[in-house]
Amino acid sequence: MKRNKLLLIGWDAADWNIIWPLIAQGKMPALKKIIENGVYGNMSTMSPPYSPMLWTSVATGKTPDKHGILGFIEVTPDNKNVRPVTTSSRKTRALWNIFHNQGLKSNLVGWWPSFPAEPINGTIISDRFQKTHRDPKKQTPMSEYSIHPWSSKDKFKDLRMFPFEITEAHLLPFVPKARKVDQENHKGLAAIAKIVSENASVHNAATNLLRTSEWDFMAVYYDLIDHFCHSFMKYHPPKLPNVNQENFDIFKDAVRGAYIFQDMMLERKMKLIDDDTTVIIMSDHGFESGNKRIINMPKVQAAPALEHRQFGIFVASGPNIKKNEKFFGMGLIDVAPTILHHFGLPVGKDMDGKVNLDIFQNPGSVKYIDSWDKMAGDFAELTKTDLADALSDEETMQQLVDLGYVEKLDEKFETAIKNTRIDLKHNLARVYMGKKDFALAKEHLVELLNEEKPIDLAPFYMDLISISFAEKNLQQAQKYLDLVKKSNTEIEYNLTLIEAQILTEKGEYGQALKLLEIDRDRHESGQILYRIAKLKNKMGKFKDAKSILELAIEKEPQKAIYHTELAEILLRIGEYEEAAEYALTSIELVKYFPKAHYILGQALENLGDLENAKLAFEMATRLKPKEFHKAAHSLQNINERIDLKLNFKNDKISSIYRENQITIVSGLPRSGTSLMMQMLQNGGMETLIDEKREADISNPKGYYEYQPVMALYKDNSWLEIAQNKTIKVVAPLLKYLDNKFRYKIIFMNRDLDEVLSSQQKMLGKSNDVFPVKLFNEYQKLLINVDLWNKNQPGVEIFYVDYKDVLENPKSISEKIESFIGKPLNKEEMAKCVDKSLYRNKSKAKA
Repeated sequence: MKRNKLLLIGWDAADWNIIWPLIAQGKMPALKKIIENGVYGNMSTMSPPYSPMLWTSVATGKTPDKHGILGFIEVTPDNKNVRPVTTSSRKTRALWNIFHNQGLKSNLVGWWPSFPAEPINGTIISDRFQKTHRDPKKQTPMSEYSIHPWSSKDKFKDLRMFPFEITEAHLLPFVPKARKVDQENHKGLAAIAKIVSENASVHNAATNLLRTSEWDFMAVYYDLIDHFCHSFMKYHPPKLPNVNQENFDIFKDAVRGAYIFQDMMLERKMKLIDDDTTVIIMSDHGFESGNKRIINMPKVQAAPALEHRQFGIFVASGPNIKKNEKFFGMGLIDVAPTILHHFGLPVGKDMDGKVNLDIFQNPGSVKYIDSWDKMAGDFAELTKTDLADALSDEETMQQLVDLGYVEKLDEKFETAIKNTRIDLKHNLARVYMGKKDFALAKEHLVELLNEEKPIDLAPFYMDLISISFAEKNLQQAQKYLDLVKKSNTEIEYNLTLIEAQILTEKGEYGQALKLLEIDRDRHESGQILYRIAKLKNKMGKFKDAKSILELAIEKEPQKAIYHTELAEILLRIGEYEEAAEYALTSIELVKYFPKAHYILGQALENLGDLENAKLAFEMATRLKPKEFHKAAHSLQNINERIDLKLNFKNDKISSIYRENQITIVSGLPRSGTSLMMQMLQNGGMETLIDEKREADISNPKGYYEYQPVMALYKDNSWLEIAQNKTIKVVAPLLKYLDNKFRYKIIFMNRDLDEVLSSQQKMLGKSNDVFPVKLFNEYQKLLINVDLWNKNQPGVEIFYVDYKDVLENPKSISEKIESFIGKPLNKEEMAKCVDKSLYRNKSKAKA
């Protein structure tokens, strides 16, 4: 019988932006081969992106608030010291505990954290095994809890490599110009020696187990890429302006060398497994390699995590894995449920992750239990709570300090313990923020504000500002913003973005835009461009918003929100095919993004692809039923269209004149509808008007209205008399038309600024105060008219730009004649245009 084995390999911080060019150059052949024989895609990380928290979520399928690992260090059980995080802090069962209970054998090598080692059926080489001293005179002995079973220590003790064993030959693949390094002033070579020796130790132990042991599940973790990136990404090509040229020339190949070395180790492991083994290679996050790289690290908790990118990598290959296919939507918390499903085991209902069935050729049905934590039996869990002396962790703690993840501990243990507790509570608050549990997040943050001074409160204020925005509490956001400004924090925050957001929420778009444009002049980041584009979108400047968002996407192509915003803009300007493409790209990046699914549904509906639109609306409704109740309404309309088998052929634009059709002139008030009615009447169309509203200074040539239209929303029974005639119906009333008739609608489009200016003037109101709320309502109305049109098989709409009528009346008259489907007197129509009446121009056109 074939064994259903699975090998899970963790490459901390591996990023597609580095990998794909190396694959193209033939530098990572092992990974390339696995991709060609399996599936690949993005791996979405979590907040905060701290590795011990993330890799524990991978192993448990749960968020950090549930699994208990909340940072790099922890307070010892006796409350007298702090130490690097241990297995003792984990409060839920990991995959290897579950497999132990189910009679499966597991090997674990270097997993973070896995010390103290748990007594599982199999072998654990914990994350302390490879930690050694740089000084050859200070050999770090292995702790009895660093390996399980301890009886196998002699098998592994000589597999550890020490930094002082790294020779020039080992260094040259990473730093070809190693001899030029001034080792008195630059510690780069010493850092490489430590990173390479530790990861070689992990690799030695892993390959030994692959060669000599039987196993069902095996997991191996490498921090090689992450540590190389933190040390040398600043020197990675292309060179950034503030990077020293000499150091760049020496260390520019270091990051690439780390990836190539990692692939070489992968190649060796692949030779030690059979074709019946499923392999997963993944990272917990990516690493910034573009213009956003940080040269001078700010003084903030776990600052190096600021260099992490949202998306890591996921690659899988095996007997039941699809071949050479890209997939979407994998998150860290989905790994454990997916692996459990691979082994035919049930998924705990208390797990936050989901099984990603898309990777399997024959996915099967997912089985569930309430919780693996509630199951009785032997799960190989530790019973001792204080298994290691903090002093024995000196090397690990020093490495965390050297990397910048942990500040140098205060000599007073009380202070170190206090600061550790503060950091862990802050991390927990950020976890709750990521889960949108703002009440719990706020509770923890407010407690942190009451801690004894001195402590930098700015990070807590910034998180509270984010929560205030989520809760629509602008007063609180402003309060915390003011406190940040007064805090004298050493951290450089972009407070302009916050100020602009407060102004935006207040409807003060002009002021917000002014602030962002000033910020853009200083530093044109993707985030600033995105915020400017959102404002332009709100203000109806769709073309400007579109071009700015395209720039933002060029700078940061993997930001799903940028693609979604652009899809929304394209939807508004009627470019449905492009809107669908950008919405799909967003979903590829973040599969469970409800707004992207909703916009995709709208775009597909407008393109006539009702079946796929239905699927998109269903997903949006399922993900956020309250927020996207609009999708449920759209679903109802689509189902009606599909089920009722439309009575009319839905040719939305034709040149056919149908007997008894009703011709309608529509648009927003003051968009040129009266002019178009006059043109049609002079062109020979019979108009349905009653002249009860007399001409005035606003409309000196008349309104061309029919009074019963004003009550159309409650009585449309008279529409029969409008057949074969032309009638004016303002846009908000179109949805009340009786759908038993055929309609041809000429819809007048006009710059919204001009429409509102004309309306304000007609009503005797000042144009000094821009009617933001009305502007937004009109925007929504115009979108809804277009969507209404797509849902009405008996309706054809021809959109006419008011400015085009004024500038090209003959051409527009010809197009209208073609649309109506009968001969018109085009010359008389053109004569109706009087440019002197074009009095309310937008400032941009004036």
